[in-house]
Amino acid sequence: MADAARERIAALDLIRGVAVLGILAVNIAGFAGPPSATYTPSIPVPASAADEWAFAAMFWLFEGKMRALFSLLFGASMLLFVERADEQGRDGQALQLRRLGWLALFGYLHFLLLWWGDILFLYAVAGTIALALRKASAPALVGSGLALFLFWQLAGTALSLSDAAIEQAALARPDDAALQQRIAAIKAPYRAQDAADMAEARRNWGAQVTAKLTERPFYPLRVTLFAIGETLPYMLLGMALLRTGFFSGQWPARRLRQIVLAGLGLGGAVSLWAALWARAAHFPEMTMRLLVNYALGLPHLAMALGYAALLMLAAARLTRSRPGHLLMAAGRMAFSNYLGTSLVMGALFYGWGLGLFARHGAAAHWLFVLLGWVLMLAWSTPWLARFRQGPLEWLWRSATEWRAQPLRRRATS
Repeated sequence: MADAARERIAALDLIRGVAVLGILAVNIAGFAGPPSATYTPSIPVPASAADEWAFAAMFWLFEGKMRALFSLLFGASMLLFVERADEQGRDGQALQLRRLGWLALFGYLHFLLLWWGDILFLYAVAGTIALALRKASAPALVGSGLALFLFWQLAGTALSLSDAAIEQAALARPDDAALQQRIAAIKAPYRAQDAADMAEARRNWGAQVTAKLTERPFYPLRVTLFAIGETLPYMLLGMALLRTGFFSGQWPARRLRQIVLAGLGLGGAVSLWAALWARAAHFPEMTMRLLVNYALGLPHLAMALGYAALLMLAAARLTRSRPGHLLMAAGRMAFSNYLGTSLVMGALFYGWGLGLFARHGAAAHWLFVLLGWVLMLAWSTPWLARFRQGPLEWLWRSATEWRAQPLRRRATS
């Protein structure tokens, strides 16, 4: 039993390490430019051919897939925490609710002090709802998760389809003045927001915090309402995967290989087709919003499950290798690495740092991604050799327990 528990933790940490690295490849556009830059490399400046190919690679391999993988893992880890606390005779649900309350606070502070793109507040809200369903059977979790997911994706697609269709018509008929005016009117609010975001990013830290507090104090709640229909189903599916033994190595290798083939084969093929089409069309903004937010939801989920199954197949070997140890360490410190990435990237791009905001295209962004990956992999293992947890993991646990927890490892003779 103890060996199985250790393997389960190792597998979760391994996959989480991949996810926390991969999410930076997606988030980098939102660090280096305004939010609209996460949909197209042509904002805020026209993209070169290299930029478009670099963005297409990110779109194919990472966009939506890392978000799904991270959310699956959060659901699984949340349920694992509750089960282990219950086994120790404690009230696991009450402890987890307290953890989620602190996570909401950390998420809001992350938004306020560092970066607009926080997901922790969203995770806290979605996790609270998922926790209420923790006693449901695995089939019930899968059924309810997929039903909500499909409804959300179809409804969002229906609501977004009109703007994308107008954009495609305007691109096909550049001489139609009425169509050009319509698409310009649709995009006008986004351009105004981009201008405001770019001006804010170039200000000092205090001015950025003040602007968020005074102009959009409820932004994390808006993000939650926008994305909870995607995030909550992922968490429910992650809980089901944990309950059926996916992360503890109980699924047969044949079934895992089938998931890899279907997820990375079929899901990857659809995502690759979308990436190549988008590159050839120069990433039209409204169509990209439709694809990223809704229409490609199923391929994103399929590829995330394919990645998870592939890593489970490789876990026995990877967890005994040097690269695997580095990834597991980064995964064990995912909270610290996620927020630490925001600090490092903010120092590089924002006005209170080096001020590189909106100066580089998507191709150059990969250099910053590689820097972030190197930093996460380089510091996690030495830190964990001396300390039991990452610094923010320790803070989170101590806040949950209402007392400081041991941090330093005991010296061995």
